[in-house]
Amino acid sequence: MTTSLPIFAIGMPSGMEWIWILMIILLLFGGAKLPALAKGLGQSIKEFKKAAKEGDDDEKSDKKPDANQKPGNN
Repeated sequence: MTTSLPIFAIGMPSGMEWIWILMIILLLFGGAKLPALAKGLGQSIKEFKKAAKEGDDDEKSDKKPDANQKPGNN
């Protein structure tokens, strides 16, 4: 009886699993498109972080008490 290990047994991929994943991505998209995909992914992450920061800033400004409001009258 032989046992085979699944590619993603438990948790994050490691070692050879990352190499297989990268090889499959390279085959699917080709070497010429990978830099453009990486650039687009980087810009998406940057915009997400910017929006998350703006959302946090908005929440903080919403939580500041009004100068005319008495404490305890929320």
